[in-house]
Amino acid sequence: MATSPSQRAYRAPCPGCGAPVEFRSAQSTHAVCGYCQSTVVRQGEVLSRLGKMAELFDDHSLLQLGASGRWQSQAFTLVGRLQYRYAQGTWTEWQALLDDGRTATLSEDNGAYVFSETLQTQRAMPPAENFKLGATTAINGKPYVVASNTPVSLIAAQGELPKLPELGQEFVVVELRSDSGEVVSVDYRLQPPEVSRGRAATLQELAMTGLKDESAKNEQGRQFDCPQCGAPVAVQLGGSKSITCGSCHALIDLSSGVGGELAHAMQDEPVQPLIPLGKTGTLQGASWQVVGFQHRMGHELDDPDEHFGWDEYLLYNAERGFAFLVDSSEGWSLVKPLTGAPTLSADGNTANYMGTRYAHKYSYNAETTYVEGEFYWQVQRGQTTYNRDFAKAKSLLSMEQTPGEITWSSGSQIASDTVAQAFGLNDRKDALQRNDASPVSSSKGSGCLTIIVVLVILLVLVLLLSRCSRCDPRVENCSASSSGSSSRSSGGSFGGFSSGGGHK
Repeated sequence: MATSPSQRAYRAPCPGCGAPVEFRSAQSTHAVCGYCQSTVVRQGEVLSRLGKMAELFDDHSLLQLGASGRWQSQAFTLVGRLQYRYAQGTWTEWQALLDDGRTATLSEDNGAYVFSETLQTQRAMPPAENFKLGATTAINGKPYVVASNTPVSLIAAQGELPKLPELGQEFVVVELRSDSGEVVSVDYRLQPPEVSRGRAATLQELAMTGLKDESAKNEQGRQFDCPQCGAPVAVQLGGSKSITCGSCHALIDLSSGVGGELAHAMQDEPVQPLIPLGKTGTLQGASWQVVGFQHRMGHELDDPDEHFGWDEYLLYNAERGFAFLVDSSEGWSLVKPLTGAPTLSADGNTANYMGTRYAHKYSYNAETTYVEGEFYWQVQRGQTTYNRDFAKAKSLLSMEQTPGEITWSSGSQIASDTVAQAFGLNDRKDALQRNDASPVSSSKGSGCLTIIVVLVILLVLVLLLSRCSRCDPRVENCSASSSGSSSRSSGGSFGGFSSGGGHK
């Protein structure tokens, strides 16, 4: 439990409703009354009302004001909360009061957390437009890659705060990431810009106490009729930006709220996921629920007619956030978003991250062709990204780039038997089987004749398949185009965001 800071806390009646408003940090200048939502500013021993703050949107976070934890050697308590919006979604910044009186920020974005502290820079920050997406820059002599440069705005606030941007007014935030997992944020709300540096952390690493009991959503107010067919649609995750109708498969945009004006798009040729939505399975010591599914198609850069397909399952865990279970012809893999950004070699043939060098395998354009379930970003059919895949043994790195953001994810290949066992699908092992088990591996006692027979059978099958054109990569996991010619052995991506990157 965090200890109280040494300075004296200040409490005074809210000028809006008279309820007590407390300032525990000497650095806090603003607060939002928890009773009447009045925005108040502290001027010495006097509180003045500036107006009324918008209601918080329910993001179903496990965190709450008063929760405490430990960062390195410092205990802290969460005393304030800011909710921001940007083009790809929303995120929350929790104001953390350290036990020595300093303040820090715990950023939360779709179940991922970054703990940051103010960074004093050796040089003045240049204008935001100088930070070009994908470029490398140096902060205090350390190289960082520009991961995003985007306008953001405040949509709600709670508790006491050392800063309070004007509600709804846009300002630019630039994010820089390093190959050691650090993230630097440059906030251009004021001049000179405010700079902070942090790194990813889990709730377990932060030793958090005082959390909410659960992140489950109250279903009331989150069910509506499909704007296409009228069937009931229930939203399971509070932060979902897109959802599909279970009856007609229409893709529905939730980014502007639930209502009759919802934008939607019809999807023909529905794809049947091998792992049903809603299924829960245990992977890498955590329980994951399948909340979304998308089929994607890759196009070779030098031959747009050459294409291949793969599937991605969006998994959710209340404490670990989101992960992607990827099903391609190269096998299954489990990947998660990275906080940092690998460093690419000058020729682009290698990527270095956390002291490990990965070799480049593929570059291609990817397109989302079918979606089902819920997504924390505004997913759309036809969304395209530029992808680069890197690997070292079974460890994987994947980069996805859109016009406004570069996101990286990392993970590793897993056996198809592991997937089947995790989700209780042992009766479907054959359907889940990929090339992680070699079809010509010989067991003890197998002779050369058996191997030769197997090879002959495989050769005949290859010849037959090469003359078959029934595989459609738009709706199936194909490793080659329908013409049967391909210079690529991969059947898909190592996983990624599909434009679902987060601020932190």
